[in-house]
Amino acid sequence: MIANSNEQMSAIVNARIFDGVNIISGSNRAVLIKGRYIEAVTDKLPEKTRIIDAKGATLIPGLIDSHVHTDIGGLCDALKFGVTTELEMMGRWTKKQREQIAGRDDIADLRSPGMGATPKGGHPTEYASQSLLNRLFVRYLFPFVQTPRQAVKFVNKQISSGADYIKIFIEDGSCIGYPGLAELDDATIRAAIDEAHRHNKLTIAHVTTADATHRAISAGIDGLGHLFFDCNSNPALIERIAKSGVFVIPTTVTLSSAFGNTAADLAADSRVSSKLSKEWLSSLSRSMNVYPKGKLENAFAAIKALHSCGVDILAGSDVSEPTPELGGLAHGASLHHELQLLAAAGLKPIEALRCAAFTPAKRFALSDRGSISAGKLADLVLIEGNPMDCISDTLSIRTVWRHGAVLQAQ
Repeated sequence: MIANSNEQMSAIVNARIFDGVNIISGSNRAVLIKGRYIEAVTDKLPEKTRIIDAKGATLIPGLIDSHVHTDIGGLCDALKFGVTTELEMMGRWTKKQREQIAGRDDIADLRSPGMGATPKGGHPTEYASQSLLNRLFVRYLFPFVQTPRQAVKFVNKQISSGADYIKIFIEDGSCIGYPGLAELDDATIRAAIDEAHRHNKLTIAHVTTADATHRAISAGIDGLGHLFFDCNSNPALIERIAKSGVFVIPTTVTLSSAFGNTAADLAADSRVSSKLSKEWLSSLSRSMNVYPKGKLENAFAAIKALHSCGVDILAGSDVSEPTPELGGLAHGASLHHELQLLAAAGLKPIEALRCAAFTPAKRFALSDRGSISAGKLADLVLIEGNPMDCISDTLSIRTVWRHGAVLQAQ
């Protein structure tokens, strides 16, 4: 609902406005903010409105990272980079914690599936060390799923705990440096998806291979949490993805890191280094290097083909922790890197921006964000320059608003 009438109105004027889909025409457009919400996009300013002169900068909706694993620190770092919403793809948040996050203006918002469905010995349990303490921790942390009946029980438990959608792992480990991981069988995958759909919940599959992609689509999945990278852009697979109606979160930055590419240049950029800790900058400067035979050119070709076929592409980073195994990523900064890589894959800058604004809001039914229009949350980012001409300008952040509150002003 719109904020109450006794709150002072603010107006952002003289900005180039990207509304989440297109550039709003007209040189005299102003974005009016009242409380937590956008009141209007208009040419007429009410009396006693506080004026914020954008002086030719570009105003965009708060960005959405559609694939993270996060904590309070991650949510804080994300907001510094204008990422006002992080969509987690596995985590362990309580309802109380989620409620507290939703009310805060100083960190990004969060959506989460809770835990993901995986069998004993399945991804991502391989990241735990072999110590007894960590083996016990993994046993507690992962409610393993082995059968269709357990899958139904698992889905209901996640939903009762507040899950916004359901995450399912389909990973044999061949592309991530751990071949031979246990996998869910097709009947169990389908049971989890069917139960989630019975509750009107989206389902997202972790996939990294063509085979896993086929299995996920056959089972009725709604979205793919990564892009297959064990083969070149396969026309038949591209066509099947397009016909299925699924969305794809390619996490190109993660693929790049898996192929051995660091993000050292990004870490050295003053627009990034000024906002992250030494620990995160060190992690950002490394790479995972678990699939060095992979090539970004192949990933780019697949992304371009999917986009050309009308598949919804969502920008996501898969950032989690600053550990040696997960290098090349950092909260907030990596989403901007993802936009750059999507543009390098052949998307126009404005198309790449849609992947972090309107498109994820549409696919995840986040009706109060992802665009600049009346009634939406005043989650906004003011950028020096024009990212429609140069996508890397998204890092030149002047001001971030969260719920209408100013986080930073430079």
